Order: sequence, then structure tokens, then C-alpha cells
Amino acid sequence: MSPTADDVVRVKPNEFVHVLDLNKNVARLMVGPKNFLLQTNEKLVCGPCPSIVIPPGFYCVIKDPARNYNPEVIGNAELKLDLGQTKVLLHNPTLPYPLYPGESLEGAPNFGKNSNDFHSGLKPLPIIKAKHAIRLEAQIDIYADGKDRMAGDQWQLEGPLTYEPCPGVDIVGLIKPRIIKHGQVLRLKAIQDTEDRFGVSHKTGEEWLIKEPGSYLPDVFEQVISVNDIIVLTTGTGLHLRATQTLYDMNKKRLAGEEWLLTYNDCPEYYPEVGVEIIKHVKSIVLKQGEYAVVLDPIGNCFEDKPQLGQKKLVLGEADFFLHPGESLESNKICESYLLSDQESLVLQAEKGFIDDSMPDGYVTRQPGETWMILGPRVYTPPVEVKVLKRRKHIVLSENEGLYFQDVTTGRVFVNMGPQAFLLTDDCELWEKELSPETELLLSKGGGSGVGTIRKIAYFEQCIDPSYIKGRDKTKVVTYRCPSNTAVQVNDYQEKKARVVFGPDLVVLGPYENFTILSLSAGKPKKADELKSLCLMLGPDYITDIIEVETADHARLRMQISFNNHFEVDKTDPVDAAKLFSVPDFIGFACKKLGSQIRASVALTTFDEFHRHSAKIIQAAVFGPNSLKTGKTLFRFDVNNLVISGIDIESIEPVDTKMRDSLTKSVQLAIEISTSSIEAAAKHEADRAEQIARGQLERQILLTEKDSERERIKLNELRAITAAVESTGQAKAEAQAQAERVLIECQSEIEAVKLKSEAEKILHESELSNQNKLRFSELDYIKRKNEIEIAKAKALSQVETGKMAKMISTIGKDTIVAMSNAGPANQVKLLSGLGLESVLLTDGNSPINLLTTAQGLVSQPNN
Repeated sequence: MSPTADDVVRVKPNEFVHVLDLNKNVARLMVGPKNFLLQTNEKLVCGPCPSIVIPPGFYCVIKDPARNYNPEVIGNAELKLDLGQTKVLLHNPTLPYPLYPGESLEGAPNFGKNSNDFHSGLKPLPIIKAKHAIRLEAQIDIYADGKDRMAGDQWQLEGPLTYEPCPGVDIVGLIKPRIIKHGQVLRLKAIQDTEDRFGVSHKTGEEWLIKEPGSYLPDVFEQVISVNDIIVLTTGTGLHLRATQTLYDMNKKRLAGEEWLLTYNDCPEYYPEVGVEIIKHVKSIVLKQGEYAVVLDPIGNCFEDKPQLGQKKLVLGEADFFLHPGESLESNKICESYLLSDQESLVLQAEKGFIDDSMPDGYVTRQPGETWMILGPRVYTPPVEVKVLKRRKHIVLSENEGLYFQDVTTGRVFVNMGPQAFLLTDDCELWEKELSPETELLLSKGGGSGVGTIRKIAYFEQCIDPSYIKGRDKTKVVTYRCPSNTAVQVNDYQEKKARVVFGPDLVVLGPYENFTILSLSAGKPKKADELKSLCLMLGPDYITDIIEVETADHARLRMQISFNNHFEVDKTDPVDAAKLFSVPDFIGFACKKLGSQIRASVALTTFDEFHRHSAKIIQAAVFGPNSLKTGKTLFRFDVNNLVISGIDIESIEPVDTKMRDSLTKSVQLAIEISTSSIEAAAKHEADRAEQIARGQLERQILLTEKDSERERIKLNELRAITAAVESTGQAKAEAQAQAERVLIECQSEIEAVKLKSEAEKILHESELSNQNKLRFSELDYIKRKNEIEIAKAKALSQVETGKMAKMISTIGKDTIVAMSNAGPANQVKLLSGLGLESVLLTDGNSPINLLTTAQGLVSQPNN
């Protein structure tokens, strides 16, 4: 059997394949470049896949690595895998890494199986900056970083460095330094027994502070609790502190549970030590002039800064102070001293005995519970032993105003009425008069209360006092404006007598007085206790009621009757006036009395007779039989002086349903007959009018059609003319529009050319102007530069000239002459010593200066 193209495996350089021997069930690694033919017992299980190329600064982790792994010697030897182990591969610039059968790349589990991308398995090497660290944890017993590590051990490597991962060591994380700024502290906690960077040992769970500014890198067993700012105290702020354990704070021993105050005077900057808890930040209490504060349970030096429980301390303004732990302000507020005018006073009470020095008479000994009053004008600050009961002002009462007062020593209650102004004494106080809820309701509604449909309710609205709507001041005298032609009864329960006030008048209640409340019947038919009233209307008025009567032939009828009534009373006679209120419900009483008389009279007559003479029968029943002859219609109730002066029958209707239905049917039949006749007449008249209208309509239609045809002829003529004009006008308009279009296009082209030429002209002029300005600026720059260089040269020459002049003037003329003559003179002396004269030897072409020769004779040789 000849091999096929699929059996030939071509492996490129830096590629590998895994070939499985089906007979042995062993896979081997083949690395390119190589071409080989798969045997019948072989199967390609992986590849071709690219070898793993690790760039600099990266690494990868191989899971289940080959035990005798050697990347430089790759053969067909059977390899054993370290299952569950890992191997770290680093950058190798000369050798790529193929993946052996059974190995897998961490981070790229599909590499070599379903994917050829190994880049997801490459990881950058951890770079630890300076003052940073990397925290490591040993997963197995291993020798790492120069020490034997047990499984679970943690340690740190500080930067700067690049960490190369090691198998069996996990990276817990990168540790950043904690920056401690000025005014900050770092709070640490020991996870287990450890020693910090300063060589101090700490037990497990112990906390301590790092206060030195700078960066601090926590160790493995150091847990950062927080980085907190140091608390800056001012003169107006403080701290309430509590010791959670016994310790020394600011060189002072504090017991567990002890609380104390820390202020600016103790320490301008503070952060609580370990074992000190901040309860709260406090502010100083500032007292202005005229203010004071009472401190409860104050701290006393004689008690070793312990609270004096049950004691009080008075602090007067101007002052500022802090509340110590355990102290508090009375009523939690700052009080103002009492500024009393000449019309004010204070009622005081001593809570315990003390000597009072605030009285103008001198020192006064006050006993516990004693009360007294001080008068203004003055400023008074009560001592801690004094309780201010009341602050009183002059009471000003206008006319018809009053107040209830009670003498606290005797208990007597009295009334003061205006107009007057007075000041209460210390043994007198305002007294509140209580009224029943029913009376309060009646006063707020003007004296009457009931259903809104009752007619008499509207009469009481004129008497509503606005001061009672929002709520009555119980210390003010109770008043009621009695309406005109009414009467109000007031009972005095202390003296057991009553008085009647007739309106219009103002009723003023004494301390033990109260109103007599009338409970009247109201509605139709009348119902008891429907209307509550303080005043009795004297009339004239009327009462409306519905009563049922039965005739002698047993016909039951319902009648609505109105009675005119009024009261006849002698207002000067107290006995006669008292009769008005002898009957609490005069309306119900009158309706029952008159209704019984009417029913008795109607029961003796038949329905037909009553139907024809109902008014006479009812009048005789109410006012008597003689009233029909004399015409005198008066009926008087002697018990309360109520007089019935007239009667009016408003309606009568049967009570029996059948009778009412029969009457209703007869009335409806009569109405239907009348309605039918009216409808027939109306229908006949409507038909007649319809015929006339129809004839006029048809005639009008014919006239309208005639006019319409005449107008249609005119319309057709106008349409023909319009069509002719439209056809000629359209052609003319199109020609004219075409001509105007051509004209506009030509003008537009001319304008465009003109604008283009102007634009080019402006462009050329602007370029010329720019070039001129550029040349002028360049010439000006060169000119100024030359001027500056000339000025510089002049200045340098002047400096050199001045320097030379100063040097010459400094050295002197004689010195310069001597210096210039010194050389030749010495040379002449030298030649003279040699027996030569200073002459010039020459052959006519090259002169020889003997002076120069002499100079050469005295010069030192170079070598």
C-alpha cells in the first residue's frame, strides 16, 4: 500500500508534533525541521505546533513536567511525568521550548490540542520597585531564597528586583509601602509573634504605632490597621478619652475604664495610644456676658478629679470651659441671665438652705422650699440653690377683659376686670377655669351647635368670637356676646342661684358660674336634642313641624304646619325671667302640645269635611272655637310665657299609599288627556306649516337652478378666456425666464471673474507686503545686530584702552623704560664680557644680530 500525502508530516523549524505509537500506546516528541512518514501503527495526536518562545521579561509554567527534561537533548526516550508538579521556564534566547506529551501550559490549557496560541500562557516577571516587596508562600517543603521553607511559610523579598518564580512557591501579592506623612501615624497589629524593623518584639494580637514620617513596608506578620491623621487640638476643641486597658498616657498612669479630658493646654497634637479610645470630640463652651451655665456633677480637685455626684457648679460669663467626662449642663443648654425691666419680676424658690446676698436689704437666710419675689429693673443670675418658678410681667387689661386669679395661701379664686394694669404677687397666680367640652364647642360656634340644615344655626354665626376658634385661654374671663332679643341664663354653683341676661349684652362668667345649655328639638318632623344653644330666642319666630292625623273615617293625613311664636316676659322681674328656662325644650314641648290638640280635633271630622274646612278646624283646635268668631288667635303657655300667635298650613297629603297612588293616577290621567289634545292641535298646525314651507322650498329650488345655469354660462366663458391667456402666458413666461436665466448666468460669471481677480490681487498684495515686511525686518535685524557688535567692539576697545592706561599709570613711565632697556643692556654686558662689541655682521644679504646671538648663548638647552 503506497503512502498518501496525509501520511507525510512536515515539521517546520521551531515546531513540534506528538506521535502516538498505537502498539505501545506511547507518545513521542518530534521537533522540526523534519519530514517523516507516519507508519501504520502511528497516529499524529498533536501538531504541528510552534515551540514556546519566551521573550525577555516573561516566564511560563509547565504543568506535569517531564522528569528527565533536557531542552538541549531531545530524543525518543520515554519520559516520566511528575504529575501534580510544575516547572517554570524562563527566557532562553537560543532555544525554544517544545511541549512534551502529557505536559500542559498553565494559562493556555488548549495549547497543543485545539489551539496553537501559547501567548496567553506567558506571564510577565514580577518587577518589584524600590521600597516595595513581593510576598511569597511555600506550597510544599522547599529550599528557596537561601532558606529551608516549610509548606505554608510566608516571606517577603524587597525591591528593587525582578523576581524569577520558583516551582512550589505562590505569589501572594505585591506589597506597597505605607506613606506616613507629617501629622500621621501608622497603626499595626501582629498576626503572630514577630519582631518589627526596629528590633522590637511583639506578641500575637498586639498593636503598636509607627510615628516616624516616611515610607514603611509592613512585614509578613504585620497587619496594617489604618493610617490616621494626628488630631490637632485648638484652644476651642478637646477630646474625651477612655482607657480600654491599664497604660501610661503622656507619662500619667491610666487605669482600665478611666475617662479623662485632653485639651490644647495638655497637648497641641495627639493621637491615642494603643489602649486609648476616643469617646467623642468636644468643643469648649463659651459664655458671653450676661450668660451662665450650671454644671452637674462637676470635677473637684479635692476629690482627685472625680465627679462630685449630686453637686452643681455655677459658671458665669464671660468665660470658656470644657465639660469633663461625667459632667453635663443642666437642661443641656446655656442660660441667659434674667434682664428684668421695671415692669417685670421673678418668683423664686430655694431648693436648699443658703444665704441670699442679692436682696437690697442685705444678707437673707433662705430655708429649703421658701418662695419669694424680686422686682426689676435689674440683672439677676440665680444661684445653684435657687429655682426660678415664674417670670411675671405687668398685666394690662382693657375694658371688658379680665383674668381669673387664685390666692395660693387661702385658695380663694377671684376676678380682676379691666381697664387696669397690675403685677401679681408671689402668693397669687393665674387660675384656669375649666368648662365642659359641650360649652367649649358652643362658645367656638357663637352659642349654637347642630346640623347645618337647621335654620337657627345661621343666627349664631354673627356671635362667633375669633379668639375661641383657635382655642380658649383658660385664664381669661369667659365672655359671651348675647345676641339681640335673646336671653342667657347663668348659674352660680357656689351661691346656688341663677341670673338671666337679656341681649344685646356681654355675659361675663365668674369663677364658679356656668351657662345653662338648652337642648332643643329641631328638624321636620321634630327630633329631640338636635339643637344645642346657650341663648333663648325671644321671638317673634316660627316653628315648623310635620304631624300625622287620622279622620273619623280613618283617613290618615300628613300635615306640615308652621306656628308663629314669641315670649312675653317682664325683664325687670327676676321670677318672670326665670320662667323662660323652666322648660328646657320649649320647641318640643309646644309641638307636642299643639299636635295633640290638632289630632284630637281632626279625629272628630270626616275626610271630606276636613278636606273642605281644614284651616278652620285646625285654627279652632289650636286657639279655641271662639277664635273663629272673635278673630283672636293667641295661645299662651303659662309655664314659660311662650305665646303662639298664628298658624299656617303649608301642605296636606295622605299617608296611605293606595290613596296617594289613586290621587296620583287621577291627576296623571287628567294631565295625559290635556296633553293629548294639545299634541293633536300642535300636530295639525305643524303639518299645515310643513306644506307651506315645502311649496316655498320647491319654488326656491327652481329659481336657484335658473340662476345657477346663468352663472354657469358666465363661468364657461371666463374659463375659455383664462385658458387662452394661460397658454400664451406660459410660453411667454418660459421664454422670459430663459432669457433672464441666461442673463443672470452671464452676470454671475462676470461677477465671479471680477471677484477672482480681486482675490488674486489681494493675495499678491498680501504676499508682497509680507515679503517687504520680512525684508525690512531682516534688514532692521542685521542693522541692529551690526550696531550692537560695533557698540560691543567700541566698549571692548575702551575697556582694553582703559585697562592699558590704568596698567601704564599703575606701573609708571620710568618702570616701563627700565623694563624695555633691561634686555638689551644685559646682552651688551654679556658681549662685552666676551670681548665682542654689539655690531651687526652681514654679508650684505643676511644680517646677523649679535645681540640675538648673545641671547641664544644664555638660553638653556631643551634636552
